[in-house]
Amino acid sequence: MLFRSWEQVPTTTAGAGTGGDVHWPEVARVADHVGVEHLLVTRHALVRQVLTDPDGFRPDNALDAVTPMPVAALRVLAAHRFRLPPTLANNGGTSHPEIRALVADALHPTRVAAQRDWLAALVRQRIAELTTTLDTGAPVDLHAGLAADLPLLVLARLIDLPDAPVTAVKEFARAALELFWAPLDAARQQVLAAEVGRFHRLLREFAATGDGLAASLRAAGHPPDAVVGALFFLLVAGQETTSQFLTLLLHRLTGEPAVLAGLRDGTVAVADVVEEGLRLEPPIVTWRRVAARNTTLGGTVVPAGSSVVLWLARAGRDPAVVQSPNDFRPGQRGSRRHLAFGAGVHRCVGDQLARMEATTLVAEAAPLLAGVRVVRPPRYPDNLTFRMPDTFVVRR
Repeated sequence: MLFRSWEQVPTTTAGAGTGGDVHWPEVARVADHVGVEHLLVTRHALVRQVLTDPDGFRPDNALDAVTPMPVAALRVLAAHRFRLPPTLANNGGTSHPEIRALVADALHPTRVAAQRDWLAALVRQRIAELTTTLDTGAPVDLHAGLAADLPLLVLARLIDLPDAPVTAVKEFARAALELFWAPLDAARQQVLAAEVGRFHRLLREFAATGDGLAASLRAAGHPPDAVVGALFFLLVAGQETTSQFLTLLLHRLTGEPAVLAGLRDGTVAVADVVEEGLRLEPPIVTWRRVAARNTTLGGTVVPAGSSVVLWLARAGRDPAVVQSPNDFRPGQRGSRRHLAFGAGVHRCVGDQLARMEATTLVAEAAPLLAGVRVVRPPRYPDNLTFRMPDTFVVRR
């Protein structure tokens, strides 16, 4: 899903031999809810081309609010001394490689792998509790009861976030995703600005005194605003998107009995299931770039300054890349060529962390999923970039 108003982008039916797949324009001109025009890029090759050309397509607009902030909301943010300087996703400058390297060190694959046993034990404990409830005939919420906070708990151990205030972080992260990427009215923006601003104050305190990643960033000479900005983005991208993916994948698997059977008998690899899930159910459906110079994409003229929206989810279903683009077939040709983590110098630095968390959860939860039916599937708010699933209720 992306903006619901964009769901009717002109389409034509592909020709013979394509199985009737829908053919989307490679580049479509679309206007958002406030009338701003964007170039929506759908083809895998073109999306990758943009992501791997940071000089031609800059990341400067990655964190810009898609609904312009009214003065009242800006005043609320200013009162909390809120700033988001270029640090990670929106940083096309010279400081990006060093900040990224420090984050990558905190999320090093060796450190990530060391968390697997701890995470597996926690997941097994939760599944046992959920199973006990299900055995009584009562429903359970697999989002709140299993998936929602797992990535935050792991991230807190990796970046030395002591006594992570789980509820506060989760509320902040969802508020930030709504404030910067959703169509909103002014009253809602003001409420969200207050929530994001309050948490920003806490981040400033941790950035100034915290250990782990915060201390590494300070020691490298990065100013306080940059430390806060890096932590701000990491507490969203480093945990909220992964918790969303875990819920999306659990939900998808309840409708894939053959895959669940394959996981149980060992004929389907857990890692292949996760990659196919990332391809078909990515939590981040679009990402943005701004054209740095006049150019073309797929024969479409792109003037300098154009907002370019990369439809990552549609690129994952490109029939030029994937054998069966709309089917959940773990291990199929092209399954791992998805762009759920982006590409190029801004490729998600936490990709191995997300994979570890997802493979651990799938391996432990597959038997549970095989014996449940969905009572209430996740619902998704209107949002340009993030799917943001909520409760996911099942019962025996």
